[in-house]
Amino acid sequence: MNPVPSSDRMENVHSDIRGPVFEKAMQMVSAGIDVLRLNTGNPATFGFTMPDSVRTALISNVDKAVGYCDLKGMPDARKAICDYHVGKGILDLTMDDVFIGNGVSEVVNMAMTTFLNPGDEMLIPSPSYSLWTNMAYIAGATPVLYRCDEASEWYPDVADIRRKITPKTRAILIINPNNPTGSLYSKDVIEQIVQIAREHKLIMCSDEIYDRLVMDELEHVSTAALAPDLPVFTFNGLSKSHIVCGFRCGWLAISGPRRQIGGLIASMTKLAAMRLCGNALTQLVIPAALEDEESTKALIAPGGRIYEQREATIKALDQIEGITYVKNSAAFYLFPKIDTRKFNITSDKKFVLDLLESKHILLVAGSGFDWPEPDHFRIVMLPESKVLSGAIQEIGDFLSTYRQE
Repeated sequence: MNPVPSSDRMENVHSDIRGPVFEKAMQMVSAGIDVLRLNTGNPATFGFTMPDSVRTALISNVDKAVGYCDLKGMPDARKAICDYHVGKGILDLTMDDVFIGNGVSEVVNMAMTTFLNPGDEMLIPSPSYSLWTNMAYIAGATPVLYRCDEASEWYPDVADIRRKITPKTRAILIINPNNPTGSLYSKDVIEQIVQIAREHKLIMCSDEIYDRLVMDELEHVSTAALAPDLPVFTFNGLSKSHIVCGFRCGWLAISGPRRQIGGLIASMTKLAAMRLCGNALTQLVIPAALEDEESTKALIAPGGRIYEQREATIKALDQIEGITYVKNSAAFYLFPKIDTRKFNITSDKKFVLDLLESKHILLVAGSGFDWPEPDHFRIVMLPESKVLSGAIQEIGDFLSTYRQE
């Protein structure tokens, strides 16, 4: 029997964060080699622990999660989510507009199923978290990448967005704070993108899962708060801010004029009903987590682990000739640039593989985030400061003699 072909929709789907280089790293680990995994934003791997508020809420309420819960999510959890987003300025949002999923990944899949048809186009930033382009492919749509400008704090290039609007364009995505750059967008640039969506009657999607991990006394602005007249899908969750990645606790809030979003909510409800409900155990902690702001703030303030690890990272990178970077304002990612002429780099995937084999440090190539040139990589700044400093010194040592053939 001939091999069974997979769906054409899977042809362009990729996941470099856990792709071939990651698989090579796992083979090395199985062989007893210690690999520093700077590929995945998984705080628990590096000794971060969930806040006591989350642990107490889970243990105290565990019996409430035995049966199926509401198909959209537990009422107490959805109310807490609704209150959180209303507090950030989203008008007329109700708990019935909130859907809790098994991670943001699930609700992204569900949402894009509701508004994308085969042949539609969706504007997605480059660089960006590859979940978004992958889900567009799976929906049968075409992801159209607009460029974020490294010379302008990695802000979206608004002119490039305008150039890429076509009659097939259905939606615009912004990831704010951004993964992989750690950039936090200004109110002005968000307003410009919202205006484009307004002019062309497009859906706005806003991935805001890092909105609580903002440093340097800066403030995150919610996209939906600036677009009460547009249909906006706002995605968020607890994985990073409250150190519960394995809980798979994400959600979606749909806002905008009722006459525009009614059909979208109805379609989301159908999909939510099909999967019966999200993981009820994880929903138990949402009210307590969203009430507990201090545990997260302690991580990103001077002296906190995430803040100090960022400072250690950039201090060490400053010592490497041939690498530049834009300092991140949020999350725990940095997206440095390599001087490809200096190191004769033509393949970023080869670069990260060679580094892994030489120094046992696992990074993700910039192309894994839909960046078109072979000149970037992402660092996850989650190990302790001394470990990060040592790892970056090792990267510098590797580059001191590295040249691609």
